Formats: sequence, C-alpha cells, structure tokens
Amino acid sequence: MSTLLEVQNIETCYGPSQALFGLSFEVREREVVTLIGRNGMGKSTTVKTVMGMMAPRRGAIRLGGQDIAGRAAYLVARAGVGLVPEGRHIFPNLTVRENLVATASNRRGVAAPWTLDRVCEMFPRLKERERNLGANLSGGEQQMLAIGRALMTNPRLLILDEATEGLAPLIRGEIWSCLMRLKEAGLSLIVIDKNIAPLLRLADRHFIVAKGRVVWGGTSAQLQAKPELLSEYVGV
Repeated sequence: MSTLLEVQNIETCYGPSQALFGLSFEVREREVVTLIGRNGMGKSTTVKTVMGMMAPRRGAIRLGGQDIAGRAAYLVARAGVGLVPEGRHIFPNLTVRENLVATASNRRGVAAPWTLDRVCEMFPRLKERERNLGANLSGGEQQMLAIGRALMTNPRLLILDEATEGLAPLIRGEIWSCLMRLKEAGLSLIVIDKNIAPLLRLADRHFIVAKGRVVWGGTSAQLQAKPELLSEYVGV
C-alpha cells in the first residue's frame, strides 16, 4: 500500500515550551493506525500539528505526497483530512441535520460519497433526532454526530481523538463497530483512545508516543507480544 500521510521529524512548541521532539510516523492507504500513550505525551499536539491548528517549528507533513505542514486548518481539511476532535465540538445551536450539512462537501469527486442518508444509515439515532439541537443530544449521540459531520467532508484520512471517552459501554461498542465498518470500506484512520483491547482488534499498526517522540511502532500481534511496552508507556 502506498503512503497516504507522512509525518517526519516534526517539532512543535507552545511558546517557549517544546512538546514534540522529532516525532515521525506514517499512515498508508486503507490503513488504521493508532497513537497510544499516557496523557500529556504529545498525541493531541500531534493531531493539532497535522490538522494545521499548530505549525511545526521543524519537520515535514505530507498528504498524498503534497506538503501540508503549517497550512491553515481549513486548507488541511480541504486537502482531505477529517477530524473528530476530543470533546466533540459540535454546534450546540444547530440541529442534527444542520450540523451534518454545514460541513458537507465532495471536492475530490468521490464516486460513492458520504451523504446525509448514508450517515443516518450508519447512525440511525441521528435520523431519529435530526430536528433536535446539538445541545439536547446525549454524549453518545453527540459523538455519533461528530463522526458523521467529519464523514460528510468525504475525507481521505479520518482522525479520531478520544472518540469513546466518557461513553457508556453500549455506546462505545456502537462506535467501535462504526470504525470497523469504516476500515472495511477502505477509509484510512488515525485513532487515539485509552481502550487498548478494541484498538488491538481494529488497527493495523500502533505507534507509542512518549515525551513528544514515537518510541515504538508495530502491528497488533507485535504489541501483544510485548506487554511490558503497554505497562511502561500506557499504564495497562
């Protein structure tokens, strides 16, 4: 599989405080990759840097071979990177339907694009609540809406930052089933989550992030064979 996203030796700072120290990883076409590690190790900063919310001081970020490092966030989104952010950040004063159509686009001319009907097929609850304001949804419904909103941009790569955090077990199961369906459909994913067991079932490769660097990368089988890595770097 060809490389879709290449993150190479990026360094990112919050003012005088450096958060990423030469961090590198890549995502191939049709691949699911995870970034795992303890809180505060640089995972969300990596997402912000890839998405253009923060500019790297050094390093390269390429999507489909094109340099996107330091581009404005809306240009990164237009290039084909979708984000389901930590905390969801849906529009509370818009209805479910309005949240979904607000971001809808098919700039790349995808033959079978994500549409309102297709998202509601993935998440029937959104169809039931399409006239409700975002603020009136449960946490699980808001998470489904955040995923659906990102899919409506028809991304080449979808990034999910803590997609199951704070959700009830039944809802978490629905989210994991959704991600498996997206994988089977061939969408490339970067997933950040604290639930290791479903990540091991879902992902093709994992990258452990510690102190702003990738300290290990490998497959699910390789990670399961090294439980000491999870104990040292993730705490499980």
